[in-house]
Amino acid sequence: MSSSVTSSRAAIIGYVAPFAAFVGLLELEHLFSIPPAIFFPLRFAIVLALLLTVARPYINLRPSYPWSSVIIGIAVFFIWVGPDVLFHYRHHWLFENSLLGSATSTMAPDLKATPWFLVIRSISSFTLVPILEELFWRGWMMRYLINAEFLKVPLGQYARFSFWVVAVLFASEHGAYWEVGLAAGIIYNWWLVRCRNLADCILAHAVTNAVLAVYVVKADQWQYWL
Repeated sequence: MSSSVTSSRAAIIGYVAPFAAFVGLLELEHLFSIPPAIFFPLRFAIVLALLLTVARPYINLRPSYPWSSVIIGIAVFFIWVGPDVLFHYRHHWLFENSLLGSATSTMAPDLKATPWFLVIRSISSFTLVPILEELFWRGWMMRYLINAEFLKVPLGQYARFSFWVVAVLFASEHGAYWEVGLAAGIIYNWWLVRCRNLADCILAHAVTNAVLAVYVVKADQWQYWL
């Protein structure tokens, strides 16, 4: 086996494994109804371990445009919560149905008042999640849809098909929040095309999730943590 093939396979594992583990463990949690207080720290530890091992060579945390990325992250937060605040349409059948689920938190009431759980949940949302999602969606899939040998595709290379497929799939990942998920996906995709640095997308995504975490806890808006 050539070194280039080995390198490509290692890269796919690095870009994909943390996201696959995160989603797979989430499904197991729902399937077996495992208490979040037990399962969430375990999932956090497993995903963190993958990010620090197989994904570490592919993680860049040095943004080219840090302040612009922060502003974009804040803007996406307002796009995310703004429609609910202004128009209150979230419970329309287009957003809540058997396919998409509902915009209702499944967190037990006691967890909402458990400091250690809120700390882990918040830290996960603005550290682990932005990295694993950006690695998967914009680091790997946007390039893979252009060329299966994705390492040959520069980060941020624009192709209409890959841009919009990733935006739509990113939207579908967010269930009842699919329309704001689509807007966020378009913005993050555009930002990668613009700056060609995944670290900028990670930072923007992290800022969005950090501000959202504060909003969820402080404003008692738990529906954003499904």
